[in-house]
Amino acid sequence: MRVLVVGGGGREHALVWKLRQSPRVREVYCLPGNAGIARLARCVPGDPEDVRAVADFAQEERVDLTVVGPEAPLVAGLVDELARRGLPACGPTAAAAAIEGSKVFAKELMARHGIPTAAYRVFDDPAAAREYVERLGGPVVVKAEGLAAGKGVVVAPGPAEAAAAVEEIMVRRAFGEAGRRVVVEEYLEGEEVSVLALTDGERVLTLPSSQDHKRALDGDRGPNTGGMGAYSPAPVLTPDLAQRVEQEILLPAVRALAAEGRPYRGVLYAGLMLTAEGPKVLEFNCRFGDPETQAVLPRLEGDLADALEAAAGGDLRGVSLSWRPDAAVCVVLASEGYPGPYEKGRPISGLEEAEAMADVLVFHAGTVRRDGQVVTAGGRVLGVTGLGPTIAAARERAYEAVERIRFAGCHYRRDIAHRALARGA
Repeated sequence: MRVLVVGGGGREHALVWKLRQSPRVREVYCLPGNAGIARLARCVPGDPEDVRAVADFAQEERVDLTVVGPEAPLVAGLVDELARRGLPACGPTAAAAAIEGSKVFAKELMARHGIPTAAYRVFDDPAAAREYVERLGGPVVVKAEGLAAGKGVVVAPGPAEAAAAVEEIMVRRAFGEAGRRVVVEEYLEGEEVSVLALTDGERVLTLPSSQDHKRALDGDRGPNTGGMGAYSPAPVLTPDLAQRVEQEILLPAVRALAAEGRPYRGVLYAGLMLTAEGPKVLEFNCRFGDPETQAVLPRLEGDLADALEAAAGGDLRGVSLSWRPDAAVCVVLASEGYPGPYEKGRPISGLEEAEAMADVLVFHAGTVRRDGQVVTAGGRVLGVTGLGPTIAAARERAYEAVERIRFAGCHYRRDIAHRALARGA
């Protein structure tokens, strides 16, 4: 079996690492990949959003399954192009990927089908949006309507901050066309959790829970990022709550998309707030989360290739996955300045020492090999995952490995999994 993984971040490194363990997988390609992925797969230069070029490669190499990591190629129609050529792919069509590509579509879909989420208003006029948030007074959430690499969300504690977010998104266009419209949502109280599920368009196979850390700085301060770390499982999501998430959110979303002529196959990500009234959707993503994947997949004991192939083929019946009881904690090492502007090309040392540690995995995110040296090439550079019998033990292992890695300007959060530790996990 030949598998193509599209993307070049930490999530894709974790996918490649796990797919390589399948006895059925003979060769793995990754487009474009990174320095860490290059040790496991054949990296192919190219732009993941150039859907025709990616499909040309898959066709020429007779790829048996394409696994799409990032959201942008999905929204751009990569799976549609592959399907036109009869090439199987794990990921939704462009029409179904709108559940992430358009926050307005996602909110309206949930409203039409009774899926629990925050109350909201949509604005295409910045003056009207500013007037609304000033009238509301209290904390609100302001979201760019389109794709913004996980950064187009501002949790505003008051009207001044909310108005500034509207200005940044809609007037200054900090996220380009993604800020053409904004969604203003009520602020939900509770604790966040991420739940991933494989779906064949009808059934769902829910993966273990995880919790992301979006803010750049310790104590959940600073700007939103693509994610500074994650851990799995999240003890806040009890078995009863997990059942509610599947029955009240995941299955209804899959059925809603099918009912509206947008059948969804692939990975559906639900970012949730656990409120006093129950789980509510903060966002849907149309792919594996990053860095949640780097905390969830190391716990998987089953064959990922079989499960992804079944989802892509539209039939998950009979598919089951087994999971290690161990916990996993992933700490992201970022470039100086991230999530703002940052320099590239800074040499990284200590990788071999960290990788040699037991119960440690180092997933590359923004790296490239230059003149025999691995150097930084992105905002999020590495994801260091520790495993252990408890979240506390896994966290300790991850930070022991982090301390062995060095590059100029490296910054990372030192409190990943703090909520779980407060619960005694």
